[in-house]
Amino acid sequence: MIEAPKAVRRPVSDGIVIVGAGLAGLFTALKLAPLPVTVVSAARFGEGGSSFWAQAGIAAAIAEGDTPEAHAADTIVAGAGIVDEKIAFLMAREARERIQDLLAYGVPFDRDLEGHLSLAREAAHGRNRILHVKGDTAGSAIMAALIDAVRRTPSIEVLEGFAARDLIVDDGRVAGVELEAVAANIFGMRLSLPASAVVLATGGAGQIYAITTNPRAARGEGIAIAARAGAIIADAEFMQFHPTAINIGRDPAPLATEALRGEGATLINGRGERFMRALHDDAELAPRDIVARAVYREVTSGRGAFLNCRHLGANLAAHFPTVSAICREAGIDPMKEAIPIAPAAHYDMGGILTDAEGRSSVDGLWACGEVASTGAHGANRLASNSLLEAVVFGARVAANIAGTLPTPLRQPLRRAAGPVRVTSKQSARALQTLRTTMAAEVGVIRDAQSLTAALATIGALEAEAGGDRSLANMLTTAKLVTAAALNRRESRGAHFRSDYPQASDALARRSFLRLADADAIAREAIDMRRSAAPRLALVHA
Repeated sequence: MIEAPKAVRRPVSDGIVIVGAGLAGLFTALKLAPLPVTVVSAARFGEGGSSFWAQAGIAAAIAEGDTPEAHAADTIVAGAGIVDEKIAFLMAREARERIQDLLAYGVPFDRDLEGHLSLAREAAHGRNRILHVKGDTAGSAIMAALIDAVRRTPSIEVLEGFAARDLIVDDGRVAGVELEAVAANIFGMRLSLPASAVVLATGGAGQIYAITTNPRAARGEGIAIAARAGAIIADAEFMQFHPTAINIGRDPAPLATEALRGEGATLINGRGERFMRALHDDAELAPRDIVARAVYREVTSGRGAFLNCRHLGANLAAHFPTVSAICREAGIDPMKEAIPIAPAAHYDMGGILTDAEGRSSVDGLWACGEVASTGAHGANRLASNSLLEAVVFGARVAANIAGTLPTPLRQPLRRAAGPVRVTSKQSARALQTLRTTMAAEVGVIRDAQSLTAALATIGALEAEAGGDRSLANMLTTAKLVTAAALNRRESRGAHFRSDYPQASDALARRSFLRLADADAIAREAIDMRRSAAPRLALVHA
């Protein structure tokens, strides 16, 4: 049971608050030590979060003959023309030092018989540069090591069972966080946590989609509360859909790691045909957006899509124990039959616009990890760059805060007035409507009609959200994603418009939106849709 927080003596200045206890949040907290930090975790500490679920690994150009420049070049190519090249080179160059940090924290990366770090290749990487842990357990192993390090660090205090529902803004500067309890025994309790620096490390937004690999906490709320505080949101239209979610009806959908294709697994349809060879020179190792659309077309055509790992034999269970266990739980023997797959919302390349130090466009607010948009991923994230981005920019956020703020002390929690929120059946229905709408209308393939329809649905749901602050935040993030997708009249990377199927050189740039911009785009689109409806009725009369 999570205990309700106890008030502490009021110190003379506010502290540092990190919202999110995944890889980015914990790494930032550790790098800030010995400065006092409060980490806010919605789940019990050590549970939940996308970082735990990361199967593939972490990319770093540390092999003989490989270079950070080559890694950055692969990142830029995968990003489809809108990667911030300075950021990509910075991230690749700092990878080695961050891997050393993780080793020092006790992460047991795989090694060969001679004791050297083992490096594998994944899609769109030109070299073997992916570090794994037991094949497909990198995320959980890295998190276990960091959790142990945090528990041994007295300057870090973890506040469990609370989610951030809003930011406190004072004279244009973020001055704290409004929290709401999500743990069962204190559900609905509202608290204010003042801060001299707030770091959002809340993870992704996959849960705004009906089919996603993301855990239930990945609701995109960090993006919403930052946008409402005035932060610029960048590249919101670029949601990466993982092509090989295991299609067994689970929510969230379990993932068949890309590393399987790196080890020779093939994609086939129900006829046993390898469909990727006709679509891309790299076949199964093509960029994720190309593979995801190909899998989507096979699934929607009725042919079905499958991952064939049978050639791995008994090595599958030894090298990929997570995938093997999931399949067997679902009654699938991957040594004898192909694994059914479908694309699923997986990683949000967009998010809170940050600079190289993790600073947002609002004073007092930093962001790192998936909730941030550094420009490293562009329109299509390169495999295994997400964990690297989290630690590189987590370290940079910590250095920037430590170098610019006076020594902080923790502030006490303040209990906020207001009724306890009770999630109603209406909210549950609204959430389901949102998720199915996003999957159907703002998914792997979009067009103006589907995006406008989604904005109309989101607008109607906003009017019904009532006091459900979490639902309101999810709707805000969904609106930002959809408005940005409607505004980008081309196809690029993970964003594919069937009505604009080609990339436009004139649009080879990042997108930037404030919440007011998204509201204006939505109003205009919905108004045009309404005005077109009578004309269509006359045509059919």
